[in-house]
Amino acid sequence: MFHRSGRARVAAFALLAIVTAGCTAKSNAAGSGGPCTPSDNPVVTLAAYSNVYDTYGKLISNFQSDWKDSHNGQSVQFLTSFGGSTTQAENVVNGVVKADIVALSLDPDVEMIQKAGLITHDWQKDTDNSIVGTSAVVFFVRKGNPKHIENWNDLTQSGLQVLTPDPAQSGGAKWNIVAAYGASMRGKVPGYAANSQADAQKLLTGIFKNVTVQDKSANDSLKNFTSGNGDVAITYEYAALTAQASGDTDEMVIPPSTVAIQTPTVVVDKNAEAHCVEDIANAFVKYLHTPDAQAVFHDVGYERPIDVTKAQQGDGDKLAAVQDLWTTDDIGGWDQLESDTVFGPNGAFTLAQRAAQ
Repeated sequence: MFHRSGRARVAAFALLAIVTAGCTAKSNAAGSGGPCTPSDNPVVTLAAYSNVYDTYGKLISNFQSDWKDSHNGQSVQFLTSFGGSTTQAENVVNGVVKADIVALSLDPDVEMIQKAGLITHDWQKDTDNSIVGTSAVVFFVRKGNPKHIENWNDLTQSGLQVLTPDPAQSGGAKWNIVAAYGASMRGKVPGYAANSQADAQKLLTGIFKNVTVQDKSANDSLKNFTSGNGDVAITYEYAALTAQASGDTDEMVIPPSTVAIQTPTVVVDKNAEAHCVEDIANAFVKYLHTPDAQAVFHDVGYERPIDVTKAQQGDGDKLAAVQDLWTTDDIGGWDQLESDTVFGPNGAFTLAQRAAQ
């Protein structure tokens, strides 16, 4: 049960993770059900959602250096795979990627792996409830904001072309939907009444009537937008800031009310044990909560502090303050959102998507 809210750049290295992950268990394990034999050159497999490629590249590099210095020169190799968060979770469950660690976009994707029996510890009692970073759902608009997009209701204007990923594959897509729903329910969207499920559904219907493309990941959706398609992309704040840092001239708009994106990173116990890398996997996840790693999340990944109160304040430099930054707990929590109010059979998004088609 959920107690809180919790670039698909698949390079040759990432593909190698998928191809060889199955071999890793065989080479490290002594036999089926038997004790594993630690390797002198351990290999850890990480499956992550699409937008944190650069951030985890730097985090892994720092961790490898620290581990080598403190373990008599032992080198740890990381195999990585990046893609839509929900797709990644499904790949881990199905054994396509035998990940020792998952860095996913939202709690329900971790819960999927836990329900499959691969995560055996109570990950929501880990440090910071397994959250390693916070961000916000924002709008990425064309230079000069010609469509005058400032709030969620502006996404319903006639003729607007909106890009957002496919919620069946992308965790970012679900964050986008929840952000719009929550802003409406909190009474922060002009023309939509607070605490009105009907009005929240109406808002989502208006937005999704304008959605022209639903890509498989948040990264693909943003790349589609930066290549010239659409009027606005609903996306992660750090994805928009990363695009701007790379020279993109589009502009970012933070809506007055938006959700705090809280992303969990968790050890996949069964796989890590089978590969005889559980100690390394746990050490890496623990490292993500250190000041050094949090600085990487901020400096490389443009992420906000884990603490939502501090996250709302911004940093006075790269990250602006947010008027109303809230968590999924404030609108019922992921259990309720997934099974009932938003994504359930009669949820606001389920009915809105049907009406918009």
